[in-house]
Amino acid sequence: MKLEDYAWNTHEQILKEAQIEFKHSSPKIKIIDNSNLRNRIEEALEKLPQKLLAEWALRVATPYLDYLDDSLKDDPRIHLGIETLQKRIDGRIRAFDLRKVGFVVNELAKESKTEISKHAARSFAQAIATGHMRGHALVSSDYAIKTTNSLTNNSIEASTKERERQLKLTELLG
Repeated sequence: MKLEDYAWNTHEQILKEAQIEFKHSSPKIKIIDNSNLRNRIEEALEKLPQKLLAEWALRVATPYLDYLDDSLKDDPRIHLGIETLQKRIDGRIRAFDLRKVGFVVNELAKESKTEISKHAARSFAQAIATGHMRGHALVSSDYAIKTTNSLTNNSIEASTKERERQLKLTELLG
């Protein structure tokens, strides 16, 4: 895969070119998770071009929009985020334009009243940000796990099931 397809961001292209060996990352947030499946997902994501990675992140996050507070479920910023990410995927806008919308979309989390809504909104905002930098994709999936944790009283079975769904999505796109 060409570096330009792997990452649209020059910094991430340079890091990839200099990478000697792949190393798994640790979650940036506290979650109850199946780390083995998270590692497998991270390995699979590494093989996707950024275009497919952004699509993957959006598919991971959008089911969780159902858990936004009722006052936010039909918010026009959701459609704006999806539409803007699609424009970025299609190469019709620059990262700068997507980032501006990403900040607007992130307001959903700030306006959320419940923890579940905040986590779901952050998963979505991170998915949109994947159009700017690859690293946001895994953070989006971690927030999906955080939402699952909140919904299921930290059930490892539920987070494992969600990671299995995420892994299956990588297989569909890869």
